[in-house]
Amino acid sequence: MRRTARSDAGEKNAGFTIIEVLVAIAVVAFSLTAIGALTGTTAHGVRSLGQHVALVETARTVAATLPSRAQFSAGEIAGELYGSRWRVGVSPFFGAPPVADSPWVPEIISIRVQSPSGAILHLETVRLQRGRQ
Repeated sequence: MRRTARSDAGEKNAGFTIIEVLVAIAVVAFSLTAIGALTGTTAHGVRSLGQHVALVETARTVAATLPSRAQFSAGEIAGELYGSRWRVGVSPFFGAPPVADSPWVPEIISIRVQSPSGAILHLETVRLQRGRQ
């Protein structure tokens, strides 16, 4: 009989209580929620970075294919490339007084690219245009 009593006591302590099971399920659920949130944030970051790289590449292509200085003076041109709309504006630079007797005139080049999703990249730079002599 003693053997039976011991085996009954061992069987009663062999399993998990309902509280232990609920705590384990809660820990697993919390871990999965944290992993899901991290995955979602990472996916959003990757998507945003990919969109930014596409905008920068479009802007680089537009800048590389601009007409030469002699063909493109003050004004604005626009177009579409890789599904993105772009606009390039050239205007005089008024940030500093002109250098006396300089053959060069500074101009502001403004490049604006908008992706189909609506994201916008705006770049501005200064270039030197040979002035009239």
